[in-house]
Amino acid sequence: MRIISGTFKGRRFSPPKSFDARPTTDFAKENLFNILNNRVDWEASTALDLFSGTGNICLEFVSRGCPFVTGVEKAPLHAKFIKKVCDELKVNNLRLYTMDVFRFLDSNREKFDLIFADPPYDLPTLDQIPQLVLEKDLLKEGGVFIMEHSKKNDFSHLPLFQEKRVYGSVNFSIFEKE
Repeated sequence: MRIISGTFKGRRFSPPKSFDARPTTDFAKENLFNILNNRVDWEASTALDLFSGTGNICLEFVSRGCPFVTGVEKAPLHAKFIKKVCDELKVNNLRLYTMDVFRFLDSNREKFDLIFADPPYDLPTLDQIPQLVLEKDLLKEGGVFIMEHSKKNDFSHLPLFQEKRVYGSVNFSIFEKE
């Protein structure tokens, strides 16, 4: 795992081999953040990372200057790793919930400028995630929601859908609340 830009640019972290996660590839992540750089004011944005996994994305948000980042990761081993990396970097603006994403979505009342979701591609309820995020009205005005998924998913029929980007086997559906 490599942080691409910002305060922690170039820092690398290796999750334990026992991790059952598929981190967003550096190639796809770099391209996604190039897109986001034109849409997001990092220093003024709150961010939510659903299915945080290795912490790859939420730590990128922190590194780029997001004043407040929320991560949600169900696996205790993964959450422990993310907390360890935060301790090493002396990060204090990342709030991590060790819980099921669907439980979090049911109970959360906060709104965010930027939401990223990277569920396991074989998650049976994957198709429900964008709909839930949009129904719960979790995006602030001008907010951006990115859903990472495989090529078999199509979210273009949902409200706020803007575009789909493909980088190898990684697909991003991008939603914007204007």
